[in-house]
Amino acid sequence: MAQSLARIITHIIFSTKYRKPMIPPEIREELNAYLGGTLKHYDCSPIEINCPPDHAHILCCLSKNHTLAEILEEVKKGSSKWMKKQSPLLRDFYWQGGYGASSVSQSNVAAVRKYIANQEEHHCKMTFQEEFRAFLKRHQIEFDERYVWE
Repeated sequence: MAQSLARIITHIIFSTKYRKPMIPPEIREELNAYLGGTLKHYDCSPIEINCPPDHAHILCCLSKNHTLAEILEEVKKGSSKWMKKQSPLLRDFYWQGGYGASSVSQSNVAAVRKYIANQEEHHCKMTFQEEFRAFLKRHQIEFDERYVWE
């Protein structure tokens, strides 16, 4: 085959360091746009991005030219630097070192988009830790509780 064709849709979740609620509502849209711009720079197409106060959800089509680890390193590094410039109160902003990611079938994209867009409502019923554990279990991602929470 002369052409390399791929559509790898991925739901990615990562939190702020120690899950501190450091993402103020007034800059959330700008942060979402910044994350989307970085993804585009790495040939990823953002589908839905939402950053509640203590974590981020990204639904995107992954690049076939860059690894997930490489993309997330740049997304997190760049956005962390950007956040620190937004306010002196954010000078200690950091993302956690790790992340969770799982593939999403095309037939499930609309449901995952809705889930990501409605994070504030969702977190009235469930903490980030409960949500992340459920995400990992639902996608059969093995984890050691001792090393998940940074």
